[in-house]
Amino acid sequence: MTMREQVSLTSGADFWHTHTPPVPGLPAIMLTDGPHGVRKQAATAAGYSPESVPATCFPTASALAATWDVELLEEVGVALGTEARTEGVSVLLGPGANIKRSALCGRNFEYFSEDPFLSSRMAAAWIRGVQSTGVGASLKHFAVNNQEFRRYSVDAVVDARALREIYLAGFEHAVVDARPATVMAAYNRVGGTHCAENRWLLTEVLREHWGFDGLVVSDWGAVTRRSRCLAAGLDLEMPGYGGLGDDDVLAAVGAGELDPAAVARAAEAVTRLIERTEAARTAAPGYDEAAHHALARRAAEAGTVLLRNDGVLPLAAAQVAIVGEFAKQPRYQGAGSSGITPHRLDDAWTDLVEHLGAERLTYAPGYRRAS
Repeated sequence: MTMREQVSLTSGADFWHTHTPPVPGLPAIMLTDGPHGVRKQAATAAGYSPESVPATCFPTASALAATWDVELLEEVGVALGTEARTEGVSVLLGPGANIKRSALCGRNFEYFSEDPFLSSRMAAAWIRGVQSTGVGASLKHFAVNNQEFRRYSVDAVVDARALREIYLAGFEHAVVDARPATVMAAYNRVGGTHCAENRWLLTEVLREHWGFDGLVVSDWGAVTRRSRCLAAGLDLEMPGYGGLGDDDVLAAVGAGELDPAAVARAAEAVTRLIERTEAARTAAPGYDEAAHHALARRAAEAGTVLLRNDGVLPLAAAQVAIVGEFAKQPRYQGAGSSGITPHRLDDAWTDLVEHLGAERLTYAPGYRRAS
């Protein structure tokens, strides 16, 4: 490949696809959300849109972690990978292995746990399950992406021991044990440097210390200047901006500010990812929607924790009051990458009517659901 061809491979062709390499037999591939259900945008949607094809809505990572069941997580991963493969998706963007440190973090639903041991084991199981189908996983958001306030730019300043034993530990085991096809660099800074251009994170820790041999992709819009990011160890900027950063990279190479070997490494990482996920694009097997829905329900039940029962359960009262519009119109998943369009959606009211009988139930909305 020429230098310009190599450079073009280091950013997306559009919001969800890579460029097609100038190599016989290698196609462009699709990367798509998400960790709790395949959020493949509808063909008519442009940019980042809530319109997505129907898929199974699995419990969030916060609920899955409450199962403490790595075998169940691997089973969910297989189902997610199967659905992704059926939709022609080569890389499913998940799981999220950041540590919960603030109740105000907007991504807490998408992260497993406050505990790095539990988080790392859940993440590894999810990755193993997904990748057993031939679909690649994307471990995210690397690293220390733990708060919502200024999530795109905040500088996470953490002492060395806490960084290694808490914030990076959840990623380390998942990388070493499950070998994800990709790792996603986060928006924020760590120690003053944006994650996508943080050589210590992407090259020294991830590749040299942990032996990661996959592709490093940016979170969508996390690249500040692509030439600096490539020098640090990033391989793929997403989404594509019509080649907007290509000239920056070419100019940096021409000025001696960027080693051409960094561009070659990144381009090669893209072609290797395409080769590694070849099975994701062959003989889509289809899947049993009812069986996947049953698995999602089983996972939700396993993650439901009753802290204390003072004799209220099982419900024995002659009349039971159900208050809240969510009982009939449930709020599920989170926003953004987890905006699933489910094949089927159960609600509490219907299940209670089935198990208790409508004559025992009294319902009041209590509030109006905003959306």
